[in-house]
Amino acid sequence: MATSRPSHRSNLRRRASNRLTLAAIVIVSVILCSILLVIFTIPGGLSSSTHRNVDSPLFPGLVSVRDYFIGLVFGHPPKRRQRGSPSTGVPEFTVNKYHKHIVARFNVTTTKEASALNKVIDTMFLDVWAATPQYVDVRVRKFDFDAVLGLLPSSLVDSHQRIIPDLVAASAATYPAPGSNNIPDLSISNSRPSRLSSLSKDIDNMFFQDYQPLSVVVPWMRLLQAMFPDLVEVIKIGTSYEGRDINGLRIGIRNKNLPSNDDDDPRRKAIIITGGVHAREWISTTSVNYAAWSMVTSYNKDSIITKMLQTFDTIFIPALNPDGVEYTWNTDRLWRKSRQHTNLRWCRGLDLDRAFGYQWTAKSDPCSESYGGDEPFEAVEALQFAEWAKNEATTNNIKFVGMLDLHSYSQQVLFPFSYTCNIEPPNLENLEELGIGLVKAIRLTSGESYSLASACEGVTAGEREPGTDAPRVEAGGGSAMDWFYHELGIRFNYQIKLRDTGNYGFLLPKEQIVPTGEEVFHAMKYFGDFLMGNNGIESLYEGEEGRAGEKIEIEIDELELR
Repeated sequence: MATSRPSHRSNLRRRASNRLTLAAIVIVSVILCSILLVIFTIPGGLSSSTHRNVDSPLFPGLVSVRDYFIGLVFGHPPKRRQRGSPSTGVPEFTVNKYHKHIVARFNVTTTKEASALNKVIDTMFLDVWAATPQYVDVRVRKFDFDAVLGLLPSSLVDSHQRIIPDLVAASAATYPAPGSNNIPDLSISNSRPSRLSSLSKDIDNMFFQDYQPLSVVVPWMRLLQAMFPDLVEVIKIGTSYEGRDINGLRIGIRNKNLPSNDDDDPRRKAIIITGGVHAREWISTTSVNYAAWSMVTSYNKDSIITKMLQTFDTIFIPALNPDGVEYTWNTDRLWRKSRQHTNLRWCRGLDLDRAFGYQWTAKSDPCSESYGGDEPFEAVEALQFAEWAKNEATTNNIKFVGMLDLHSYSQQVLFPFSYTCNIEPPNLENLEELGIGLVKAIRLTSGESYSLASACEGVTAGEREPGTDAPRVEAGGGSAMDWFYHELGIRFNYQIKLRDTGNYGFLLPKEQIVPTGEEVFHAMKYFGDFLMGNNGIESLYEGEEGRAGEKIEIEIDELELR
């Protein structure tokens, strides 16, 4: 019995080695064939003739052959927009692609383990779902799982667990049930004054009972403007790669000529709250919407929110990546990136959170989930967002003072910097102080624990030697948070990774929409109170139902700063 485990491990390693060798031979062969086929199928081919249409390949008949060989390695893209399965609502492409996939967790404790896992992730093209100082979650095909284990050290093999064994079933729980009636009539033609009170109740009772596609979200945003014209304005941040509007809500008491809190700076202060940067993180989009709705409906009912509306414009952007979000609803539920073309026809999409121009990091593989482009701001949506923000600051007399970028998952509050662990932001103590308050506000709302760390340390698995950057699953350069902090001077800038800690991952059930939205709303409320100079204290004492007269203290010792 003492030798059974080493023998089994040896067999696993030998089997993995054989599979990798065979895969390498097949891939090299396919690549060689593809190179020849690409040469003869690119527009214009090798011909210098001026009489032939240069947009046509030299040998059009070989295009399908080329795409077939490429599909053998990278998978064939869907030929058309997929309709949902009648029984589950899950797109057919999602069912076919993920029905034999699982999500596994590896508990990483040392830099040696982190390096070994990173190597396997790169070798096997694994999709990383989460990386924290304690664990790394990856999606892997069941067929490849033994090969993955065979390449890892025994400590990781012994500590791993399968946390999501059925991705299709988990995906189905996030789509509205077929025949669901949780879609209120949001047409503006029905928003007459006599209808507004009932519409408000419809939104409360129905809109947040399910995740909603953009075809519902956008009319909802316009309806919000119609219902609260003195508070809400639908704005356009830019246009996506595929031509969709990147919409936002500007919420604040406008046209009142309210004075600034800072007599030396008359500019209107503003806070940005974003979601939907990564398409599959549906909870981020719906939480932005929930926070916006809660803010508007709390006006003149909650003193802190009322002060926030008078002091700030709050810009809510629920889907910075509308092309990707739309694709998750119609085709691939677990799509992460944008839908922009790259230099590899079969590998579309750029990671918007790795596409900004500050400390941008080159990554050569367009098929990688964290590929940020061949140059900074190549991603259309990232460029549009940055240009909008600069224009607001220089032309529209706006001073951005805070930003919350919502993602999922792992329940973390992260602050700059993302690109390195070796440089501390100048206002580190202030970032930690406010971060602690955000964590506390969430805990008081729901009892859920969120951790606080820099964005670099928060995604670095295993122990890190002081003064060094430990191995990371993905590069941290080019993040939106770092760019807005450094280039636009938003000194209170956080990325919040919402629920959960791995039971569902990106596929958080709809029953958790409202609880998560409440966490975001109360964190936002604390955030605004802090920025108004109250250090968030008022938001912890006021409006806490069931806590009348109870003294709430923030005890820093309760929280672990990593």
